[in-house]
Amino acid sequence: MAEHTLNGRRVLAIVTNYGIEQDELVVPVQHLRERGAHVDVAAVKAEEIRTLVGDKDPGKTVQPDLALADADASSYDLLLIPGGTVNADSLRLDETAVSMVRSFAESGRKVAAICHGPWLLVEADVVNGKTLTSYASVATDIRNAKGTWVDKAVMHCGANDWDLITSRTPDDLEDFLREIDSTLGAAG
Repeated sequence: MAEHTLNGRRVLAIVTNYGIEQDELVVPVQHLRERGAHVDVAAVKAEEIRTLVGDKDPGKTVQPDLALADADASSYDLLLIPGGTVNADSLRLDETAVSMVRSFAESGRKVAAICHGPWLLVEADVVNGKTLTSYASVATDIRNAKGTWVDKAVMHCGANDWDLITSRTPDDLEDFLREIDSTLGAAG
């Protein structure tokens, strides 16, 4: 694969300022930037982001590029939603984040969510008719929201005229990123 296959693509990663699973934010952001994508990390507050490892151990501190409220969602090709139980549970209570998910789905743009990240999709009421995966404990929420849950490393669903890429855990990052690369690289 060419090193810079995503030149011109824009990705918005949305997170809270505490509780993101470190590798679900840091690894995709680095990967996408190395391949030429412009990636902005938007946090609820324009303050440092404290990640966790395994939902409990302190991880790396990350500086956001902007505050969530200052992000112009319409200027991005893909919305990236990292997991982490605390992050996802808090993010789904943020109306700006919920509105962004709806905006991406309604406009037919791509969304990629991993681990507990699909909680935000459930909250935004966009999983009806979609097939997706997540951390296993989110499966019932997805089914209750009329989505179909599968136990796969990565799931790409194009139903309802928008692409949704999901994965279960940080162990699936290689498959998750390969699918994001393929989907963004094919975007027109």
